[in-house]
Amino acid sequence: MKTRFSTYDIICGVAELQKLVGLRVNQIYDIDNKTYLIRLQGNGAVQKITLLIESGIRFHTTRFEWPKNVAPSGFSMKLRKHLKNKRLEKISQLGVDRIVDFQFGSGDAAYHVLLELYDRGNLILTDFELTTLYILRPHTEGENIRFAVREKYPVERAKHQDDAFRLDLLDDLLEKAPPGENLRQILMPVLNCGPAVVEHVLLLHDLENRLMPQGITSAVDVAEEISKNVQNSKKQRKQRNLKNAKSEVKIFDIVKDLPTLKMAVKSALNLINDGNNGKSKGYIIQVKEEKPIENGKIEYFFRNIEFQPFLFAQFKDYEFTIFESFLEAVDEFYSSQESQKIDMKTLQQEREALKKLSNVKKDHAKRLEELNKVQDDDKKKAELITSNQILVDNAIRAVQSAIASQLAWPDIHELVKEAQANGDVVASSIKQLKLEINHISLILSDPYVSQNENENEHGTDCEDLTVVDVDLALSAWANARRYYDLKRSAAQKEQKTVDASQKALKSAERKTQQTLKEVRTISNIVKARKVFWFEKFYWFISSENFLVIGGRDAQQNELIVKRYMRPKDIYVHAEIQGASSVVIRNTTGEDIPPKTLVEAGSMAISYSVAWDAKVVTNSYWVTSEQVSKTAPTGEYLATGSFMIRGKKNFLPSCHLTMGLSLLFKLEDSFVPRHVGERKVRSIDDAPFENSFKQNDLTDMLLNEVSEDLETRRVVCTPEEYRNDNSDFPNTEVMIEHDTGRITVKPNALNAEEQQSTDEILSNKAINEETSIILAGPSRKKQQNNAKKNRANKARSSQPEIKLSDNASVDAEPSSSSQVKRGQKGKLKKMKSKYKDQDDEEREIRMMILNSSGKVKASINNSKDVENPVIVNEAEKPPKTSVFKPKNQMELDENEEMPAGVDMDILNSLTGQPLEGDELLFAIPVVAPYQALQHYKFKVKLTPGTGKRGKAAKVALNIFAKEKTCNNRERDLLKSIKEESLARNIPGKVKISAPQLQKLKK
Repeated sequence: MKTRFSTYDIICGVAELQKLVGLRVNQIYDIDNKTYLIRLQGNGAVQKITLLIESGIRFHTTRFEWPKNVAPSGFSMKLRKHLKNKRLEKISQLGVDRIVDFQFGSGDAAYHVLLELYDRGNLILTDFELTTLYILRPHTEGENIRFAVREKYPVERAKHQDDAFRLDLLDDLLEKAPPGENLRQILMPVLNCGPAVVEHVLLLHDLENRLMPQGITSAVDVAEEISKNVQNSKKQRKQRNLKNAKSEVKIFDIVKDLPTLKMAVKSALNLINDGNNGKSKGYIIQVKEEKPIENGKIEYFFRNIEFQPFLFAQFKDYEFTIFESFLEAVDEFYSSQESQKIDMKTLQQEREALKKLSNVKKDHAKRLEELNKVQDDDKKKAELITSNQILVDNAIRAVQSAIASQLAWPDIHELVKEAQANGDVVASSIKQLKLEINHISLILSDPYVSQNENENEHGTDCEDLTVVDVDLALSAWANARRYYDLKRSAAQKEQKTVDASQKALKSAERKTQQTLKEVRTISNIVKARKVFWFEKFYWFISSENFLVIGGRDAQQNELIVKRYMRPKDIYVHAEIQGASSVVIRNTTGEDIPPKTLVEAGSMAISYSVAWDAKVVTNSYWVTSEQVSKTAPTGEYLATGSFMIRGKKNFLPSCHLTMGLSLLFKLEDSFVPRHVGERKVRSIDDAPFENSFKQNDLTDMLLNEVSEDLETRRVVCTPEEYRNDNSDFPNTEVMIEHDTGRITVKPNALNAEEQQSTDEILSNKAINEETSIILAGPSRKKQQNNAKKNRANKARSSQPEIKLSDNASVDAEPSSSSQVKRGQKGKLKKMKSKYKDQDDEEREIRMMILNSSGKVKASINNSKDVENPVIVNEAEKPPKTSVFKPKNQMELDENEEMPAGVDMDILNSLTGQPLEGDELLFAIPVVAPYQALQHYKFKVKLTPGTGKRGKAAKVALNIFAKEKTCNNRERDLLKSIKEESLARNIPGKVKISAPQLQKLKK
């Protein structure tokens, strides 16, 4: 298969790209470290043209959407810096070499992008003096030529040709050719058009595989020289040329063939001239592959092997597709490579399936043939014994007599040999004595076959003789009956084999057809599979339809914060080694609900050393404005490290419980059926026992409040708590992470609300605190923890809070001491304690559980800002750039993705497929288990000793054996690779699922 541009391809491509001259650079992207996209746009033009260049391989315009890197590479950023808004002034080939020069801008403001398309390739950005500003592959050639930054690009090194090749120089060129040189190898260096053109013109003029006559002494030498030359060519042409060489070994006759050669060279020069004038079209050369035959029909698959600007003679017997332009054919060739690989893999699997079926049929036929042969042999032996009954009985009696005489076995052998030497007819019929099994082997023939006297004199033909084993314990008739019984037994076995084989064949055919169907279905699924941008990270969709992403390493942590964290997004982290930087993408612009915060915190802790150590710790969240890459004076922030300025809002401790599940991509018309599957839920949406099955602390609190206050409606969102305060009083929720105690109490804010609270407390039986004990520490621990809490509460009442790197922040600065339920005077103490509390103090207290609405900007003012905290990662890579580029023009235009893009993607993914849904493909997802409660397929993951790959395989088997799993879902499951299922599992795990042991058995 052709993999890169030839010289003639460059000639045609450069001529075709002249239409781009005058366009300006709109943006530059990178697909990988070697492939770049330059988006060009004319003045006032609506349509943009994208130019693709790949180091060492190709350049062409493209109409396809290529997957771009999530972060621009260093080279891409350098190109943007120098080429953005520059005009493409010139596209040219350096001399006749495989180097293309793209000039952007003019005069002293010009920049050159030099694309090398030979060897390992290279891509160089230079200024107007060709001084290298950036190079993709720095290296040194020889002692004096260096390809590096600040070195001048050696233009003189490129191959140049001062004048066009003249036909009158051909005589001199042939005289200087080395002995035995292939004519094609002689012309290629001087014509500078690539091997395809030279081979084409030689084939047209019947000059292929011609060798120079000097030094050739025999046809053997010619063949050896041809094979040697062919081995130096490309792999595909090697096979074709070697075949031609073996069939047509010829010597070049200078006198006779020179005029023809000049005509061939003239044809090549005309082709080069057409290429320079842009007169070429595009051709994709294809090989017809026969697909497996099904229902008597033959299908073909066309495999692309070459792209060419001209239909050359060497491809006249191949299938081909024609395009209007050469670069259009190149674009189609490379863009369809992945699809072609999938099709070829599918074709190979189909062939293997049919081959297995063919082997089963061959084995069936072979077994039947062997059984028929056994029956024929047994029948023939029985008939020979019957025909030679007297001879067989005499032989049996003779050997029995010798045995009865108590002769030794060697003596019996000698006795038979003597009798055979004396011409005894009975002894002569004995082929072998098998006394150990009480058998003898007799040579028998049909006595009724007419034979001439010559045959009687010299014996019977060997073809008519048959060796028959005879049992000495049986008579001739009994031996014949034994062979007839064997024949009947073989016939019965044959019938059973036929019956069993028919069933086996039907089963094999059914399995083959099923395999073919599955292979084609999986192939279609793989083609439809779209890799979303967030799949490069740790990710999941929260219970309330927020996209949560986390970095796998320091580089990804930095990328997530610098590129994907937007205003109103939430940053979640944990003060433990290896914790992932987690960002909650806020697509609504409203407050992030507590349930999503808890799930994101669980993710941050699970992707840290806490998972393997089985340590439960706390995570915290801050707003995006509090995260900065600016280091304090004199300090340095490594890759993946950030400054956290302001208050850190700690989340409740959570269990290390993750889940493995599947999300299904819906066809667009079925998306409305699943609107609202993931949303902020209230009591009106569903009962608590159905909607919130997990031990989500926030939900438990709200449930308890609803029971104690006997309210009609309690919602989960902080906004509704803030607005709907007419039905029930304001409430303060306190969580003690060390003791596991959750306390819910009324909170007086002002005189009017306090009076309302007093009336409710006097009329309702709620004049005591409500405590929920989640954990049961000892009394001594409770006393120690109470002391610590009082100390923390005293510190929290200070006007300014300072934190160091290792400081821990209480999740709730409580304002009252712990009292037991039913204690007298509680209401009086509450009034006394909260009578002077103002709105600002209340806001700070209630903000901890995100229960008072949006966070005001005042908490980020200098008077309220805490000491900055550095979020460090485990590793310390080299120094990186600042947090955000100052020049907005340097940003990728896709960096600020609109919220609607995220919402469209999230809404098209469902974990609860309905009957009749059209599912395109399945995506594995690893998320906190509470976020997967309503998903159809899920297993629970906890820290354990099992390997991730094995856990993924077990999970797939569990999903496939679900009773509710339909055929389409099973097909989608089969298309999922185990490595993609296992890559987001935190570490060694224990997998849990209903009836897991039964499924394993």
